[in-house]
Amino acid sequence: MTNYLAVDLGATSGRTVLASFDGQRVNMREFTRFENPQLPLGGHIFWDLPHLYNEVLRALRQVKAEGLEIKSIGIDTWGCDFAFFGKDGQLLGLPYCYRDPHTDGAMERYFADKKPQKEVYERTGIQLMPFNSLFQLYTLRQAGTVALENADKILFIPDALIYMLTGEAVCEYTVATTSQMLDPRTGDLDEELLQTVGLQRKHFGRMVQPGEQVGTLTPQVQAATGVGAIPIIAVGSHDTASAVAAVPAEDPHFAYLSCGTWSLLGVESPQPIVTADSFAENFTNEGGLDHTIRFLKNITGLWIFEQCRKEWGPDEVPADVNLLNALCLTSNCQSLIQPDDPRFAHPVSMTAAICEYLTETAQPLPATPADYVRVIFRSLAARYSEVVDVLRRLTSVDIRRLHVIGGGSRNQFLMQFAADALKMPVIAGPQEGTALGNALVQIRAAGLVNSLSESRAIIARSIELRTYMPK
Repeated sequence: MTNYLAVDLGATSGRTVLASFDGQRVNMREFTRFENPQLPLGGHIFWDLPHLYNEVLRALRQVKAEGLEIKSIGIDTWGCDFAFFGKDGQLLGLPYCYRDPHTDGAMERYFADKKPQKEVYERTGIQLMPFNSLFQLYTLRQAGTVALENADKILFIPDALIYMLTGEAVCEYTVATTSQMLDPRTGDLDEELLQTVGLQRKHFGRMVQPGEQVGTLTPQVQAATGVGAIPIIAVGSHDTASAVAAVPAEDPHFAYLSCGTWSLLGVESPQPIVTADSFAENFTNEGGLDHTIRFLKNITGLWIFEQCRKEWGPDEVPADVNLLNALCLTSNCQSLIQPDDPRFAHPVSMTAAICEYLTETAQPLPATPADYVRVIFRSLAARYSEVVDVLRRLTSVDIRRLHVIGGGSRNQFLMQFAADALKMPVIAGPQEGTALGNALVQIRAAGLVNSLSESRAIIARSIELRTYMPK
């Protein structure tokens, strides 16, 4: 039995998972779990990167305490965000959070000041969203941000943690593709786009692909944790890349949905799809394993549900999320929202934003939490159906079913709404897809698995899937 440590960091919480492989199946054990709160400070919203680093150290201390042998470590996180480091290797302030509203209007300002919208898309093939790294950096440059002015290295969040743990500055391909600064044809950062925000290629680490060993734990980390010189493997460092690697598909006739705070819906493509139609539909070409392209659409996901949930008191809704989800069955509200409407990005009140949208579109307003839950789930399902129709038009993939991975795959009500809206089977699982994909890349790097298809066969043997048929 060989053990691997998957560090899986999401935008609200993080965890480490111990993956054990016996040659046939992968057994996953949650090792540690911790909060990853957004930190409001000085008029902005930041990530507490030292806290995340310290949580990795805590997990390694537990590895030592249990006397475990770890073959390697892999780290995946959300995309777009980055950290600044000085020439002395020290962290220059906290990383900005992509939900900081300082990028509101950033795209429009950038297009007017630097390069037109269509050229940016043609260069990168990435869905135009205000929090993409290019627009974050433009905003910070315009604001004269001291950390950016003094940065020697700019590293995406998983790369920043790798640097803090190993001293090696790398730029992992899958997370770099989320930045709106990478040319999908060359597989490297676009120097002309970097110049528009006053940067050069040298500010970023060397490009690495999933499966490459990028370094080993520094002597300081070894001394602080009691473990040895464990290698760190570049996995699909963007969490969606790792999640898609865990889709247990038996043939290419599928679309995938990574379902959580965001809903990322797409297909695998052997090459980028950068066309007038993909630009008009604002689809993205992100990097996947084995040089594949994740051609997908970012859809605002269960973020809407979670923000509503925060507004409801304990006397209004059940504390158990499964019971809360089930309230949708007690409502007959037929209203629908467009989840990608900008008003749902970071409103003061999500319930008020929903009511504002429904008022503008002349639809009945929710009267109870059950109504809100039903509106959200049905609206997400309807949006999935719309996007799958566009995928069929833009690609040559014969989509016959939807594979859903991530925490949202546990929501049986959303899954059934999706099957009904799509009029095709929805296969739910694995819910721990990101950590599982992270671990499988490490297992492949160790030479125990030879291909992505073999990895997916292992996943199918290792988990229980649930299929929802349209009614």
